[in-house]
Amino acid sequence: MDPIHYLESSYYEHWLHAFETLLLEKGVISAAELQGRSAPTPAPQPVQVLTADLVETVILGGASARAKHEVSGRFKVGDRVRAKNLNPTTHIRLPRYARGKVGVIELAHGAFATPDSMAHGLGEQPQHVYTVRFSAEELWGTATPDSVCIDLWDNYLEAA
Repeated sequence: MDPIHYLESSYYEHWLHAFETLLLEKGVISAAELQGRSAPTPAPQPVQVLTADLVETVILGGASARAKHEVSGRFKVGDRVRAKNLNPTTHIRLPRYARGKVGVIELAHGAFATPDSMAHGLGEQPQHVYTVRFSAEELWGTATPDSVCIDLWDNYLEAA
């Protein structure tokens, strides 16, 4: 590494340079592979940001993820449902302890933007959200009168 570049760069850049040099010296990669290691990435799309003058309004008034148009729901209060046994490589809002378990719809909240799709840049993809009551016995095998209520999106559920 050029001495001037060394003095102007961070610790992590020094570490990266050392690692790249080692890979080249040991023949793990070629100089051409190192040069072609990353393709140019397009500039990110502009996003709507919360400006300082709107912070108080949003905090005091809140913001809703409720769907702007009506979406039909598959379940109604009292329906028995099973939480799907999903195991994606990404985060979802279905607790692992509830996967594959049977519960009863307690409340239907209407349709809301799906956080999973929003997090991956796939748009709102609105779905109904339900409060599902699971017995403690169903979740943990303990014979008690306790229960847990979890708000779940439609795509996490199937008819039981």
